[in-house]
Amino acid sequence: MATEENNTATDLADLKDVVGDAPAADAAASGEGEAAPAAPTMPLREQEIDAQGRAYATGRRKDATARVWIKPGSGKITVNGKEQEVYFARPTLRLVINQPFAISDREGQYDVVATVSGGGLSGQAGAVKHGISQALTRYEPALRATIKAAGFLTRDSRVVERKKYGRAKARRSFQFSKR
Repeated sequence: MATEENNTATDLADLKDVVGDAPAADAAASGEGEAAPAAPTMPLREQEIDAQGRAYATGRRKDATARVWIKPGSGKITVNGKEQEVYFARPTLRLVINQPFAISDREGQYDVVATVSGGGLSGQAGAVKHGISQALTRYEPALRATIKAAGFLTRDSRVVERKKYGRAKARRSFQFSKR
């Protein structure tokens, strides 16, 4: 029995050597009462930045694919070499693109360069939004929980249903003629 107690004592000492001196363990050992659990100081993921100081991500929506780079700046958004206001003329599309910045309180802090191909304007705006969200979480991993809770990291998998044979469109039948 005494040898088992000695073994556990040496095991705990070995564990302390491996883990290191934790402040909560020291406080508990000295009998200073209940120690509050320490909040994690490091984010769960690492920051992913290229040599130019940019974060890259790919966004997809319907048939559109967007390659997005973000870096700290004045909030300028460039899509396919054009300003955001020129490429996405409708205000609703510009609102969609700026949603990730609005939800994370980072409006006007990052410059965005995006190249989009495929699909229509609505799908392209959704793809850029998805790409910005992904890139923002790669540049600032601490924002991931906020952006994920808003649902911006999930790829919207809804696509157009294909046309079926014997039908006018995907589900629409040809007009019925009585005579």
